Amino acid sequence: MPELPEVEVSRLGLEPHLTGKTLRALVLRRADLRQPVPARTLERLPGHALAQIRRRGKYLLWHWPTAGGWLILHLGMSGSLRLVSPDAPPGKHDHLDLVFPETTLRFRDPRRFGLALWQAGDTPEMHPLLARLGVEPLSDAFSAAWLIQECAGKTTAIKSLLMDAHRLVGVGNIYAAESLFRAGIRPDRPAGAISAQRLTALAEAVRATLQAAIAAGGSSVRDYVHSDGGAGSFQLQCAVYGRAGQPCMTCGTTIRLIRQNGRASFYCPRCQR
Repeated sequence: MPELPEVEVSRLGLEPHLTGKTLRALVLRRADLRQPVPARTLERLPGHALAQIRRRGKYLLWHWPTAGGWLILHLGMSGSLRLVSPDAPPGKHDHLDLVFPETTLRFRDPRRFGLALWQAGDTPEMHPLLARLGVEPLSDAFSAAWLIQECAGKTTAIKSLLMDAHRLVGVGNIYAAESLFRAGIRPDRPAGAISAQRLTALAEAVRATLQAAIAAGGSSVRDYVHSDGGAGSFQLQCAVYGRAGQPCMTCGTTIRLIRQNGRASFYCPRCQR
């Protein structure tokens, strides 16, 4: 699933090409995504200019002020956004096109777990899917003090806490695993049993990991591609994720795999404790 770095890379790649441009046409080929696409509402967008593209967690928020609201896009498990030629023929899984004067934004989603929704007004965060989201890990609201307070007294495994979107948004499986490795903390350690000093290191590791992933263009482990069709490369830098049975690049100990809440967790038993 595209996580915060992949969504932010998409936003950064699309913004300079699309903001300020007037939409010429909207082509909806399938409305039966994870939630039905509000076709009648979105059909009103042509003729209006896109003012800005924001990100909230894993959601992209597209502001159309003269149309009275925001288009909310989520890439789901397998979605991607690409800029293509207006005359490029659509593929089987290309469900939505936003046609601008010189380019077309194409939403591809083979598994159809993505979303294309509408929120009227000036505050997209009021949408029910966004209203209960937690802190942005790259914002000033995320700090060592916040993490220490959030973990206090919790028996929840620290990796599960990092991936709880009601607490902290966008830190998916890859980035939680890599952040915990950087901080030297086992993924299954109870959050409340970790010292303030180590949680301070973890807060720094989360921020550094996400920033490194954005700089690398995100991780392309399945379907994710950039708006120009290129791939991210952060997966090539991973110290533990996807490396079960291989030697730790720091100490040589074999990387282990455990299951947490149905998700794979990778760690080094010597470097992480």
